[in-house]
Amino acid sequence: MNIAIEPIQIEQKSVFIQMMELYLYDFSAFSEDDINEYGYFGYSRIDDYWNEEGRYPFFIRVDGKLAGLVLVRSCSEHNDLSDPHNIAEFFVMKKYRRKGIGRVAAMKIFDRFPGGWEISYWQNNLPARNFWKQVIDEYTNGKYDTFSAPEKGEAGFTFSNAL
Repeated sequence: MNIAIEPIQIEQKSVFIQMMELYLYDFSAFSEDDINEYGYFGYSRIDDYWNEEGRYPFFIRVDGKLAGLVLVRSCSEHNDLSDPHNIAEFFVMKKYRRKGIGRVAAMKIFDRFPGGWEISYWQNNLPARNFWKQVIDEYTNGKYDTFSAPEKGEAGFTFSNAL
């Protein structure tokens, strides 16, 4: 199984939008968001990934087929990190879950962006917490910290992979 991380090009924007709708549908179990009157959840930051410095969109591909996406930002929201990065959104389609694809994709993203990392999740999203704890523990060999931002209903992990 070949797992690849591919930068999303502006010409692939319509595919990106469609995949975000799939992600937001899955995530609505935790966000309790509803679709709008046009049948879409909508993601207001789509264009920012080509218009703002420090935003990086990627597709996850498995054997050449679209399997998910990862949105990376060069910032941190809850911690003071050196050369910070965070995962804004992370999505693996259900067909590809529980096969190690998300783990490999996350580690490839971490390797691509050395520095401080902040990974946050909504506290009510236990599958995300469990996934990130396992991946980060393996990636860092247990060298990570945790944080909590109860005012936002978030918690997460920080670590550094600076060279």
